[in-house]
Amino acid sequence: FYSCTLCQSFAPNHVCVVSPERLGLCGAYNWLDCKASYSINPTGPNQPIKLGKMVDFDKGYWEGTNDYAKLGSHGVVEEVAMYSIMENPMTACGCFECIAMVVPEANGIMIVSREDPGMTPAGMKFSTLAGIAGGGLQTPGMMGIGKYYIISPKFISADGGFKRVVWLSKNLKDTMAEELKAAAEREGIPDLVDRIADGSTVTEVDELV
Repeated sequence: FYSCTLCQSFAPNHVCVVSPERLGLCGAYNWLDCKASYSINPTGPNQPIKLGKMVDFDKGYWEGTNDYAKLGSHGVVEEVAMYSIMENPMTACGCFECIAMVVPEANGIMIVSREDPGMTPAGMKFSTLAGIAGGGLQTPGMMGIGKYYIISPKFISADGGFKRVVWLSKNLKDTMAEELKAAAEREGIPDLVDRIADGSTVTEVDELV
């Protein structure tokens, strides 16, 4: 895995851990980008993380990622789970493409896009949610993500994965239609995307439930 500290100028305690199955939350840096960056600038913002001993396979804990999270966040973040939104999720700066958030009433996950100006079932728009999700804060049940992480097989795999998504911003549904369909088929539910609500039909939690 690789670290990314490009955003520490305005979120000094935030670090991204970029893996082959999880791109940076900004959407601009994936694993290959980090690898190339490190080869060009070995002392730069992208450093290899030696995973070391596996602590928890399902949730995505390694000694190496935990050690790096603590070091890179200046001691603020003790542990990070690569595959969970509920337990020690990765922190975020403010550059995330999307915010993933648990909707307890629906026992599922909503994903709102930065490009979506509308209301969400959480009763807040993206701009308000960003204040909670950003700034290097580790908030169980909420995290900033790159939009292509949604279709990764490792997307919150410890918490049910793509099958847990119950609401998506309409622009994500439209622009990622083929990718989302492929992810649904991979999960064994070909019509899953049609079952997921979006901002054009549902904006309140009661409607979502």
